[in-house]
Amino acid sequence: MVNGFSVTGSLSPNAERIAAAASAKLSSSAAPLRYPQKSIGKDDDYLEIGVIEYIQPGLETGVNNLRLKTGTEKNSNQKPKQTIQLPIPSNIGDTNQVNWGDDSLNPLAAFGAEQIGNTLQSGNLIKGLADAYSNTVNTAKETLTKGGGQDLISKYFQSKLVNELGANTTPEGLLSRATGQVLNPNLELLFSGVNLRTFKFDFDFAPRDEKESNVVKEIIRVFKQSMAPRTGSNTAGAGLFISAPNIFLLKYKSGNQDHPYLNKFKPCALTSMGMNYTGSGSYSTYADKTPVHMKLSLSFTELNPIYNEDYKPSDIGVGY
Repeated sequence: MVNGFSVTGSLSPNAERIAAAASAKLSSSAAPLRYPQKSIGKDDDYLEIGVIEYIQPGLETGVNNLRLKTGTEKNSNQKPKQTIQLPIPSNIGDTNQVNWGDDSLNPLAAFGAEQIGNTLQSGNLIKGLADAYSNTVNTAKETLTKGGGQDLISKYFQSKLVNELGANTTPEGLLSRATGQVLNPNLELLFSGVNLRTFKFDFDFAPRDEKESNVVKEIIRVFKQSMAPRTGSNTAGAGLFISAPNIFLLKYKSGNQDHPYLNKFKPCALTSMGMNYTGSGSYSTYADKTPVHMKLSLSFTELNPIYNEDYKPSDIGVGY
């Protein structure tokens, strides 16, 4: 038995009262919750997770553009209400993704888009519309005098006619069947948007004494409570509105400094938390009913995408 903490033994006198007092102290203290309970040396690497209030970005736009400002800077500059320090888990990494998709634009559609663009940029909208109409007519006449244009117009009306008889075809389909040709689709891969990064972490808890047991219990509670939305009321049940949960600042640390190599994080939301109180596959507890082995799974998603401008020359590691 060590401090009354044993699988087969019993709790030491007043252990329950001591444990309750320790838990209450942790709840009201700003001291970091650390597992395992050992001093961090200058060469020790760990993951630090800070709990902060969520500050909504609002609808404010930039001075010189219409891009909405984000809450990243406001959230990042907050002092955490609570800090949790955990060992760096296995299988860590980061995946940066952007969306690219194939897109096609045939020459006729490109010509129409060009004429519309010229019209919208014209200083005289009426004259621009007249010029666009004139250019379209002239181009159509020129196209009709060529074999490809004649085939296209012919197949267009043929497809309309046969579709009235119950067929399901297109001018391009008829043109391909008749001539073995199609309009050049000018297929390209084009940028289409950004993605938010997700990080998943798995931790093992095997408390070795009462103090460590209480710290683990408090860590679990902080995560559970911080990720839950707030009703703004002390009464049971949801009110008319509910507020966003707290969010989290994640940092890889080495001693008291930021990790010199691993990736950085933007403020994150805790979107999923899973607890397994039978980490070894069977139910086993200490005398005070603390599970012998527990597993914690966390899934975080960053609030904002990563942009080129987020990488600074002063970054000491790989950046985001």
